[in-house]
Amino acid sequence: MIQVVEHVPQERPYAIGAELAAAGLPVRVCRVWAGDAVPRTTDGMVALVVMGGPMSAYAEPPARGEPSAPGEPPAHGLSPGPGHFPSRADELALLRAALEAEVPVLGVCLGAQLLAVAAGGVARPGSGPQIGWGEVAMTEAARDDPLFAAVPDRLRVLHWHGDTMDLPPGATLLASCDRYPVQAFRIGGSAWGVQFHLEVDGTAVEAFAGAFPEEAATAPGLLESAPAELAALARHRDDVFERFAAFVAGRAERTATRAFFTRRAAAWEERFADDNPRYAAAVRRMGLRPGQRVLDLGCGTGRALPALRAEVGAGGVVAGVDLTPAMLTAAVREGRDRDGGLLAADACRLPLPSGAVHGVFSAGLLDHVPDPAAALREWARVTAPGGVLLLFHPSGRAERAARHGPLDPADPLAEENLRPALRAAGWDPLRYEDARHHFLARAVRAGGRDSGRRPD
Repeated sequence: MIQVVEHVPQERPYAIGAELAAAGLPVRVCRVWAGDAVPRTTDGMVALVVMGGPMSAYAEPPARGEPSAPGEPPAHGLSPGPGHFPSRADELALLRAALEAEVPVLGVCLGAQLLAVAAGGVARPGSGPQIGWGEVAMTEAARDDPLFAAVPDRLRVLHWHGDTMDLPPGATLLASCDRYPVQAFRIGGSAWGVQFHLEVDGTAVEAFAGAFPEEAATAPGLLESAPAELAALARHRDDVFERFAAFVAGRAERTATRAFFTRRAAAWEERFADDNPRYAAAVRRMGLRPGQRVLDLGCGTGRALPALRAEVGAGGVVAGVDLTPAMLTAAVREGRDRDGGLLAADACRLPLPSGAVHGVFSAGLLDHVPDPAAALREWARVTAPGGVLLLFHPSGRAERAARHGPLDPADPLAEENLRPALRAAGWDPLRYEDARHHFLARAVRAGGRDSGRRPD
């Protein structure tokens, strides 16, 4: 689900929404202007879009009963005042959570300023309103940007703002103009802010002019020139938002996983500490030897890493791989980085050469990846012939079903599904246990000394 936050009814997603709908991406709208509460977590989100509005991103709401400071300039000029932004703190918290979990973000005008603040930058009053059609110049960095790579060096867009921002360290400037140098930027690899209104169509321009007539009057010809300006803009506008929709869709499963686990990472170890002895017992059943190389895929806080290190010894190599950086941070906090290297990566697209490891341990991951068959093939690819795969969970399937719902016949861990999937991926299944207090499946990479043994 893509979460959209609207501050006023006139500043809707317009062309952004059209491209998201064309990509088949479901959208949920939080209308703060109608009293909707801002979501407190990114759970279930595959992207966050924060629209514009007449509030000030730098303004804290006044204390109860305290009037707004007189003379503070609003972002659009025609505003309920900077003190009338009660959702500001909640929106900043949501943006920070999205940045931490690497949920794709698109901020427009006020939304861009809030994104900059959430990332450690500063929003502030500008030198005066910038309203009407005008040119922005793309930077050299825009040529390689996932969204702006095809935008021409110069583009005429609709400006409608009076505030500006100073970007945080590490941000990438993508578009600029002489009067307001920060016009578009990227934070990290998945969050974009756009100060100008690239999203507009004819309906949007009329809505802006109707909502803010005094500001519109400062831009002669605003409405009359809109058809020609929009005709020139449309192709580039639609390309940017089509790219955003494709970016979101292409990583939706990974985004949802990160969003879910990021918020829970800090308490994960304490919550499941009693399972650690079971992890160690499962690792011992892999049959690893000193000096070998082994992966823990979906390692979380690294509970299996000490046991894996004990099996391969000081001369072996242990690496934990997880999609969620917050989980790896928790692993470091637990001292698990002393037992093995930690890598933030997709366990289904490993940055390793073929046959690089002798063993793969994975707890509770296979039934949560988008394509279990592809995951098993990828794990086989990086495993040398004769290497071992151990799939584990500290609870049996029936025990988990009692907590989360009935067993699914299509469950990839069901024996009738798992054994043929393992064989098709290049593994010889040797052991399958679905007991009350644990699940365990052991397989050997085909072509090795141990392959061909009869399953037990």
